[in-house]
Amino acid sequence: MKFPLYLPQIENPANNNLSILAADVGGTKTNIAQFVSQNGKMVLQLEETYTTNHYNSLTEIILDFIKKNNFEKPDRISIGAAGPVVNGTCHTTNIKFKIDVTELSRDLQIDKVYLINDLEATAFGMTEMDDEFMVTMRNGNPSIGGHIAILAPGTGLGEACLFWDGKYLRPMPSEGGHSEFAPRTDVEFELVKFLQKTYGEIIVWERLVSGPAIYKIYEFLRDVKGYEEQAWLTQKLAEAKDKSAVISETAMSGLCTTCVLAMEMLVDFMARRANNMVLNYKATGGLILAGGIPPRIYNFINKDKIEESFLKCDEMEPLLAGIPIYLNLNSKTALYGAAYYGAFFE
Repeated sequence: MKFPLYLPQIENPANNNLSILAADVGGTKTNIAQFVSQNGKMVLQLEETYTTNHYNSLTEIILDFIKKNNFEKPDRISIGAAGPVVNGTCHTTNIKFKIDVTELSRDLQIDKVYLINDLEATAFGMTEMDDEFMVTMRNGNPSIGGHIAILAPGTGLGEACLFWDGKYLRPMPSEGGHSEFAPRTDVEFELVKFLQKTYGEIIVWERLVSGPAIYKIYEFLRDVKGYEEQAWLTQKLAEAKDKSAVISETAMSGLCTTCVLAMEMLVDFMARRANNMVLNYKATGGLILAGGIPPRIYNFINKDKIEESFLKCDEMEPLLAGIPIYLNLNSKTALYGAAYYGAFFE
């Protein structure tokens, strides 16, 4: 499945055989890679993964990568970061350090340093998406030249749109994951009150559709709704660094009905947010589920479990009925996208 992304310099011979250091900086981990541009494609040479908040700066991570792999400084650096990018800087609550292109250029002595939102990078990564990495979760009737929405739950909730300009798809980043969640049912009002004890008055979609949300929803079911927790699960959670992973894995095994219910609630919220995005962007070209969470919970986002929540609407169900939903299984999409942007956008 190939998407015609706007990369105006992809055929420029001056951008051939460039060494690009690309980074996908997330709240949990940072993936760093060296690519070489060859005939309009990016060829991966080296790759490392770092725990983001174990370091004091992105410069520190990049210097470690260069030293460890003993290669010359790249021609360009291109970064996709989990947060809003404004005037060449990005600072988000999930990452303890600020990313600034001017500082990176100075500290690393590299003239061309690019910084884009991580979902914008994911969108650019759709340039070369092999069919094996894109699973159709819901068939539809996408319109030719329709916009495409991207919803990416991970440590946070990333959102973006690929909008059609008449010839190409152009990525448009968004911070819609930080827009306010609207509860529908009595149980959801209770859930919001529970989450407010941790997060304050404003409960945003990221609190309901992300990795950390999995354990918070489970906590609500256990502590507020009175669902019993088995002793073996109590011990497992006490020992776990990633409690959400324990809940999702236990749900997948079918060993705990409360874990299953927590995952079903998460998928319901994810489908509703997908519904919102399609309507907001009029994304008649489809919706792509990306990020770290959807591939890990594949069994819970099959067609039957997502269909009802996605289609529920006041008057726009006929439009929603035609929207296909795809699941992106390629964990390196944002990394490749950052590389494509760095090599071929300017």
